[in-house]
Amino acid sequence: MTGFLKGSATAMITPFTEQGVNFDCFGRMIGYQIEGGTDALVILGTTGEPATMSEQEKEALMRYAVRCAKGRVKLIFGTGANDTQKAVAMTRLATELGADGILAVTPYYNKCTQNGLVAYYEAICAATTLPVICYNVPGRTGVNILPATMEKIADIPNIAGIKEASGNMQQVLETARRIRGKCDLFSGEDALNLPILCAGGTAVISVLSNLVPGKVKELVTRVEAGDLAGANALNDALLPLASACFVEVNPIPAKAAMNLLGFDAGVPRAPLTPIEPAHEQTLRDAMKAFGLEVRA
Repeated sequence: MTGFLKGSATAMITPFTEQGVNFDCFGRMIGYQIEGGTDALVILGTTGEPATMSEQEKEALMRYAVRCAKGRVKLIFGTGANDTQKAVAMTRLATELGADGILAVTPYYNKCTQNGLVAYYEAICAATTLPVICYNVPGRTGVNILPATMEKIADIPNIAGIKEASGNMQQVLETARRIRGKCDLFSGEDALNLPILCAGGTAVISVLSNLVPGKVKELVTRVEAGDLAGANALNDALLPLASACFVEVNPIPAKAAMNLLGFDAGVPRAPLTPIEPAHEQTLRDAMKAFGLEVRA
């Protein structure tokens, strides 16, 4: 299927306190995203640290997002797992709770075959009538959705597209060629948002837009309008900030950046650690250079 997601989507961080999820802060961040023009919120993706959350916390976060934002912005919930049965169960729960779409990362650690990937997405899609986005991030999972495999997966009726974060533009272009007209291509890597959009990507799923939702949306809008000069100028300004947001493993810098903007986002859960002082200064400098008001 095509047309489910267009524009900009934010891969939301999950703010934590020592007691659990900071729902007050999460609500503030949702409001910040909607005010910035974000088209969709991706919750419980990699940036949201679901691997360190209990099933109860995940369900509570989804329920809160539905209460706070349903009908105001599209809600896409991450349900992927390295156990197909768990992914199916979480997909059914997300559907019941009111998600608008599903993001399903490839099964990590197990290193399944390409045929295993097809079977995995068939099972997830059979558990819901919602649009399902495949999430390809082999640097995290150890599994890569090859273009020929994605071409097969694209034949599943409710596959809406692929969030590509492989970092390999040759592969992205080949995938785009094979799925064009069947389902959509989404950028899952901020440094490659512009070229993926120019290759026919219909949306970006961005970490950077936690900080600057309006600017990320503007980048997409400029490309859609054919204003490539304006898009390049904006992308040139965004790239140093995007680089700073990945100075350590995601979401360590993104969470630190939201704290610097005045959100009580807390720190990542172990085994991730708080940002190192030198990297925090790099992040702070990039944010100031972009014109963001940074908390002292």
